[in-house]
Amino acid sequence: MKKIWNLVIGGIENKIFNLFLITFVLVMSSYIGLIVYQSKELSTIVRDTGEKQVSAITAITDETMHTVVSTNMANDTELQASQFDSTFRVLRSEVSILRDFAELILADPSAYDSVRLSAPDPAKEGEAAAQLIYESEELESDRAAVSSAGLMGNMAGMMESMFNTFDEIDSCYVVTAEGAFIIVDDNSAGKFDSAGNLIHIPARERPWYKGAAETGDVYFSDVQNDIFTGRIGIDCSVPVYGPDGRLAAVIGADLFLDTLAETVDASTEYGGMMFIVNQDGHVIFSPEKEGIFAVSENGEDLRQEGGELASFISEAFQKKTDVRLVNVSGTSYYMAGCPLETVGWTAVSAVDKKLIDQPSQMISEQYRDISADASKAYAEKISSARKWSIGTILTLFVLGIISTLILGKRIVRPLTRMTKEIGSLGGDHLQFRMKDIYKTNDEIEVLAESFADLSAKTLRYVEEVKNVTAEKERIGAEMNMATDIQASQLPSTFPPYPEREEFSIYASMQPAKEVGGDFYDFFLIDSEHLGMVMADVSGKGVPAALFMMIAKILIKNRLQSGESPGAALENVNRQLNEGNSADMFVTVWCAVLDLATGQGVAANAGHEHPAVRRKNGEYELIRYRHSPAVAMIDDVPFREHGFRLNPGDSLFVYTDGVPEATNKDLELFGTDRMLDALNTEPDATPEKTVFNVMKGINAFVAGNQQFDDITMLALTYNGPREENKD
Repeated sequence: MKKIWNLVIGGIENKIFNLFLITFVLVMSSYIGLIVYQSKELSTIVRDTGEKQVSAITAITDETMHTVVSTNMANDTELQASQFDSTFRVLRSEVSILRDFAELILADPSAYDSVRLSAPDPAKEGEAAAQLIYESEELESDRAAVSSAGLMGNMAGMMESMFNTFDEIDSCYVVTAEGAFIIVDDNSAGKFDSAGNLIHIPARERPWYKGAAETGDVYFSDVQNDIFTGRIGIDCSVPVYGPDGRLAAVIGADLFLDTLAETVDASTEYGGMMFIVNQDGHVIFSPEKEGIFAVSENGEDLRQEGGELASFISEAFQKKTDVRLVNVSGTSYYMAGCPLETVGWTAVSAVDKKLIDQPSQMISEQYRDISADASKAYAEKISSARKWSIGTILTLFVLGIISTLILGKRIVRPLTRMTKEIGSLGGDHLQFRMKDIYKTNDEIEVLAESFADLSAKTLRYVEEVKNVTAEKERIGAEMNMATDIQASQLPSTFPPYPEREEFSIYASMQPAKEVGGDFYDFFLIDSEHLGMVMADVSGKGVPAALFMMIAKILIKNRLQSGESPGAALENVNRQLNEGNSADMFVTVWCAVLDLATGQGVAANAGHEHPAVRRKNGEYELIRYRHSPAVAMIDDVPFREHGFRLNPGDSLFVYTDGVPEATNKDLELFGTDRMLDALNTEPDATPEKTVFNVMKGINAFVAGNQQFDDITMLALTYNGPREENKD
């Protein structure tokens, strides 16, 4: 590098100057030539293309408006139809659930008590309640009607829950074939006449009852006004048949259609409209008050009107249509339709074509005026702009050279100083410190701050590595201790009762984390009864392990105190729900086995189905209805199921980590593969049985990481001791 006239030749300062000079000359030369050329060309272009732009803008506007209408109308129509139809699907689903419950009651009426329901009480107006109304006073003393009302009264709780859950449901009800009418609503006072007498409603004569009975399936009524509130709505009903195949009852619910009507009325806000056509082709909801799209009780079937409209409406009942122009009595409409499949209706959106064409016409007229004014102003300004541009360019060139020389020196000075100081760093001297010369408010200052911060962090890093290493070792030791504590709470000595010849048992748990939420337990309640527990706590890690230990102790204490499995789970459920702010729960299978007889009692709180193998047979899943998980619902009873093991029979219970073990393709191990693993050696010892299942899981997952604990327990019943045999 050489220094001439205070300018360093060959250094960064010189390079900055050369870069500016070359860039400025190239840019300004190109700019001047471009200005001269474009000023001439633009004058001609502005003059010649004005009308072309008007035509193009008109065409683009028309196309854009058509695209916007096509996209938005089709999507909005489909969205509204989907929202309407979703409401009807939910209604149909809820009514079907009520039907399933009713069929369950009818399949085994002896399992249900007769529930006595009260007649409507005017004092309870506004309160949701199940009420019983007979079609006539005579039926109030008819044994068949009263009996059917008492049996179907078991549905009152589910009907009240359904009514309270869905705001738009007016009522839900069940009418027995004997004339008993059970209704859940909050309109008690509306069931009395002006004299205060209860109105006996001939429910079996209502269209929704007859429609369901005749079709034998889910039935939607026509739109009608509710007899109690006068609000517009629709009934969804379904028949219920007894075991003998005879009609036993009709279940249904009223759905208010106020929201649908309001949505249709509001559809005119932006100039268009939406109307709903029922399965008969009649307009049943529309914002129009007159004309072919208006609602009329005796309206014409739009599919029979002929022409483009009839063809379009017919297609809209079959599938979602695209947006198209439809001529109706000399007026062209953009229309889009989408069926409401659940009720057999269709929703149609329509916009007058004149309304869509209006923006295009206005834009074209305004652009012609703007274009004329712009052409005149452009011609006047372009000449003046040429003169000012040339003068400004020359001035900027001189100022740029002077500025480059000054700034080049200011930029290079702190970089030179920084280079020297950084070069001196090394060994124990790693501290680069910020100085005033580096505070340039630009990238140089940022670079200096980065070096200063880096050197400071380097010094802190060594100390932090020491601290982090020590903390990691402490946490690891605590987690190992937690794992040991959890493992110590589970039976781990096998065989656990070598002196007992009545049974053989083995269990294992493989946690997904250092500590897990699964647990198993088995213990002798007395000399003749063996208690067994298999459970899975929600969540993983230390919180699940703590909850597991509490649940394990409570269940064991209850069973050892002589309580049956169902009673034990009921009491533990109450205890765990107290102060359960974390909302944790545990699925449990527990059983008590009489070692003298092989007779057992089990309770299943949301747990997996156990597998049983009869002597000389293969393992099979034993399926039965579960109770809810423990600590999920307050004050809930837990079902008990009796079972019997004969000498040579085996039992296998497990947590969901077994069937939900996952391979790299995200496939689940499943209960079928579990049974295959069990039946590779169906007569194996309990320990070998657990080993076979674990071997099958490991081969299936092939080293893929598991996210749930895997816990298993196997038992073989050998029969009573010699002194207890008959």
